[in-house]
Amino acid sequence: MATEVRHRIAAIYADGWSRIVATMIRFTGGDWDLAEECAQDAFTRALRKWPESGVPDQPLAWLTTAARNRAIDRMRRASNEATKLQEVAAMDPEPPPYRRDGDIPDERLELMFTCCHPSLNLDAQVALTLRSLTGMSTGEIARAFLVSERAMGQRIFRAKQKVAHAGIPFRVPPAHLLPDRLPAVLHVLYLLFNEGYGDPGKARLCREAIRLARVLTRLMPDEPEAAGVLALMLLHDARRRSRVDAAGDLVPLDEQDRTLWDQEQIAEGATICERALRRGRAGPFQLQAAIAACHATAPLAERTDWAQIAGLYAELARVAPSPIVELNRAVAVGMADGPEAALPLVDAIAGAGRLDGYHLLHATRADVLRRSGRTREAVTHYRRALDLAPTEAERRFLRNRLDRLHQERLE
Repeated sequence: MATEVRHRIAAIYADGWSRIVATMIRFTGGDWDLAEECAQDAFTRALRKWPESGVPDQPLAWLTTAARNRAIDRMRRASNEATKLQEVAAMDPEPPPYRRDGDIPDERLELMFTCCHPSLNLDAQVALTLRSLTGMSTGEIARAFLVSERAMGQRIFRAKQKVAHAGIPFRVPPAHLLPDRLPAVLHVLYLLFNEGYGDPGKARLCREAIRLARVLTRLMPDEPEAAGVLALMLLHDARRRSRVDAAGDLVPLDEQDRTLWDQEQIAEGATICERALRRGRAGPFQLQAAIAACHATAPLAERTDWAQIAGLYAELARVAPSPIVELNRAVAVGMADGPEAALPLVDAIAGAGRLDGYHLLHATRADVLRRSGRTREAVTHYRRALDLAPTEAERRFLRNRLDRLHQERLE
């Protein structure tokens, strides 16, 4: 019974965290830290009480009331202002979990647009939204941004302070301001998808991200990047069943069983991507979707058009330059023109030092060295990648590569 209740609470947390936090941000006058603290306290109380008393008929109302009561207690102890206490006392004793203020046809999407305020830089908007509205931990968000947990904690703290000190209102922007906030919302959606894509136990996050992206494309049909992010998610998600084998080990793209790929979803994603690109405003998500379509529509791994993929990565590097894009371009060049063509590109990225803590840099370098016949150096970089790999599935994959390499050397 207790285990079932805990699973139920976990499901309610996944679906209701954003609503409760949003309500508490409004209730506390924009105090993000207090809002999150009170929401977390409410779930902690539920974990203690519900296994004995059972899950209430209206769990979100119960949790919201518990969070509200915690906030009232904190506000009373923190302030002696009579007017503040009068305002608190006059509030509805059982406020709804979330009250929608705008015309966006989905409350979670509405909340994302609300949090992505343009006075914050893009990284701060995305990090703050993920932390406050998805329940992702600071550590999970830090991994998504390839920074330390401490650095991400400071980034989120500064964003909250700016919101508080600048008096930024927590409300849905009018329709004509939505495009200004779209880039941050798209990043939030894709990071949400990636969080679920990398962990089979979090597949619900992928489904939710795709659902929200569909809503977004209906809300903003003239925004090709919204279509691009939807296409990219669909194309990646279509390969989900082939990414991990029966033992739970990762399967490289070129070794995946393509009969397991969802061809209907691939066709949908490729069509959406093509229509978006026809608008002549190719952005980062459209280009990434085009790359994913090249992989997904190739009937065999050896028939993948690597030259086209390398060209798409070159364009992506121009539109949205980053060392990870350059690393992926180097991989494509290596597949199109041979490992010797890729090695100088990978070495230049490594020499810049920006991705030194990124396990895929070292794994890529190891693979290029292996294909070039420099197995001793490849072993060194596989070991470095193994030390940095964030998940057990990735560590097993790298151990298998090392074992295979050792076997090849013995033969």
